[in-house]
Amino acid sequence: MSTFPQSPPRRDFLLIGTAVVGVTGSAMALWPFIDSMNPAADVKALATSEVDIAPIEIGQRITVVWRGKPVFIVHRSEEEISRIRDENLDLVRVPEADEDRVQKAEWLVAIGICTHLGCIPLGQKPGDPLGEYGGWFCPCHGSHYDGSGRIRKGPAPRNLDIPPYTFKSDELIAIG
Repeated sequence: MSTFPQSPPRRDFLLIGTAVVGVTGSAMALWPFIDSMNPAADVKALATSEVDIAPIEIGQRITVVWRGKPVFIVHRSEEEISRIRDENLDLVRVPEADEDRVQKAEWLVAIGICTHLGCIPLGQKPGDPLGEYGGWFCPCHGSHYDGSGRIRKGPAPRNLDIPPYTFKSDELIAIG
């Protein structure tokens, strides 16, 4: 009887070595396929949009594009903010407080697509009809939105959507 420990048989070493090489080779062969599932560079570039809001004057409305959608940015006056916030929410079809729709009272950021059939409401350009509630008007089917983007009249089922956005500084908004 031998007192030396038995070394693993040579066959076990070959089996383990072959398995390691096979798993490594399979992972290397699959990596291009897995990597192709990542978003392309052009999609990543559209994921966020930074907007310089410094030149936007009080009362001015601009439209920017984010992920192929128009986004309305409105620099609201104190009078407009107080008028919007004084409205009775019982009269709003989808009651949502203005404070819940904005991060800073003077800035409204909303996706400019009517929630009825996907039209782009009027009200961003000077001279456009603002609708009965001073916000936006979708002439296709007559939806009226107020200055907070809440649906007030017409067939639209919900308020204008609010995109994810953050204020990077007092003069820069990052949408997305």
